[in-house]
Amino acid sequence: MKARLLILTVAILGGFYFVTTHTFFTGAGRGWFTRAATSSSSSPNAVPLPGGMDITDAHAAPALLPTELNNIAVYKKALPSVVNITSSMVAYDFFYGAVPEQGQGSGFILNKNGDILTNFHVVSNAQALEVTLSNKHQYKAKVLMTDKAHDLALIKIDAPDLQPATLATSRGLQVGQLVYAIGNPFGLSGTMTRGIISSIRSVRGPMGNLISDAIQTDAAINPGNSGGPLLNSQGDVIGMNTMIDTGGGANQNAGIGFAIPIDAAKAALNDFSRYGKVLRPTLGARYLSIGPDIASQLGLPAVPGVLVERTVPGGPADRAGILGGKQQAYLGNTPIFIGGDLIVAIDGDQVTNDQDIAEIMDGHQAGQTVTVTIFRGQKRMDIKVILGNAGDSGDVQV
Repeated sequence: MKARLLILTVAILGGFYFVTTHTFFTGAGRGWFTRAATSSSSSPNAVPLPGGMDITDAHAAPALLPTELNNIAVYKKALPSVVNITSSMVAYDFFYGAVPEQGQGSGFILNKNGDILTNFHVVSNAQALEVTLSNKHQYKAKVLMTDKAHDLALIKIDAPDLQPATLATSRGLQVGQLVYAIGNPFGLSGTMTRGIISSIRSVRGPMGNLISDAIQTDAAINPGNSGGPLLNSQGDVIGMNTMIDTGGGANQNAGIGFAIPIDAAKAALNDFSRYGKVLRPTLGARYLSIGPDIASQLGLPAVPGVLVERTVPGGPADRAGILGGKQQAYLGNTPIFIGGDLIVAIDGDQVTNDQDIAEIMDGHQAGQTVTVTIFRGQKRMDIKVILGNAGDSGDVQV
């Protein structure tokens, strides 16, 4: 009897040892699975985990792909020139109590003097500005220039050892080329995203301004990215991230972001450097783009152009004798004024919509004279117009 009991005990202990060393339980309802024995010859990098399971570690970190290396190079080159901008202001609640508010944006360093370019809407209404560099050092900033028409602002800090961004050109950009956005989305500093140029198109900016040749990209741009740089694959600035299209949803990226072309920013900076203010040229008029069908209904030549709805009293177009409309009509449900001149060209460049005019204006300066080709009824005329400054009349359109 004792021998039989001893044999049974040995068998139970042997079975328990086999089970605990050769199988493991995967979880509720999953059953038992046999674990393959691991030898140093079949898996030389096997490392036991505390629970007894073996894993296989790589010999070393895998080599980075060329595209990954370029991403890293762009980030390392551009990051030190990108800043986080915190704007502080005081609002008032229902009971006229002071309520401190803060906004977040981005910007990039232009030179070692501490000049920083950002969006106008980032610093608008701010009572105090604070700039945080990539090394986490913080500095008070002051506003040097604002240009609502281009949604640009120039601010300045007093800081040592600044690393300026390298500015490229926005001419010759191609749909499909790689771009990178660096900024502080939702306050997450030093964030880089990558995408392509989706389109080059003119759009209305967040301040109601027309952005000619805006760079559309699918690189993720979110609140806080405004004012930050859009970079090419060399890490040079080709644009300034300024707004997103949310598709009507929440205020976050939907794959459509827009950047101000850097050449437009350069022109504004050049004006400020020479004149102490931005001289955005304008004809001083409001326009309506029309096609051949509507033109013929209005008794105008069946050619594309822009109908002058209104001229700014005393503005450049008004002084030159260009006529705006006097008779109110409706285009669908939209009220318009008809009876004005039809602009078809400026300095020989064809005009088919107000975006064409904005692009032509970007190639000129206030005070220059241009030849505006119009139709008044069926009569073609050339009129000399001395361009005015949009800031003088508050006209942010064209």
